[in-house]
Amino acid sequence: MTKELVKTIFARRSIRKYTTKPVCKENIKVMLEAAMAAPSASNRQPWHFIVVTDRQTLDKLASAHPYGKMLLEAPLCIAVCGDESVSPGFWMQDCSAASENLLLAAAALGLGAVWLGVHPRESRVSPIRKVLKIPETIVPLNLIPIGHPAEEKEPRTQYNELRVHRENW
Repeated sequence: MTKELVKTIFARRSIRKYTTKPVCKENIKVMLEAAMAAPSASNRQPWHFIVVTDRQTLDKLASAHPYGKMLLEAPLCIAVCGDESVSPGFWMQDCSAASENLLLAAAALGLGAVWLGVHPRESRVSPIRKVLKIPETIVPLNLIPIGHPAEEKEPRTQYNELRVHRENW
């Protein structure tokens, strides 16, 4: 691992305040490329991504998710979705790996982002599915609001030696 990569990992923080400046198409593509570079079971790649920049849709998502109020400011949201039929039992892990890659790419590009959980809460899945017109065969795992940060958080590690077990429990 390069020192720059480790710095990016520690710098990745949940950012919930954004400027009004839009995220350029090139950066959106880089984040999606990073997401799709994630590992997946048997390389099945069960993910689908919904890129949302329309202000009305972002506002509807803010209302649909109980913790999504930052979507009222965010110029971009990427919904990470999975196709259960492509990777039964592993689609959540695969899409989670893609989500983390996307979040790390956002941090590396100087953008702010936060992971908003959707699945497995049906009270979140149904309204998000409705707003984004997601087919029944596809499951929204999360929403990732993204933008140029209007808040700054210090890099950190949350290392805790009590959570590390060596050789056995």
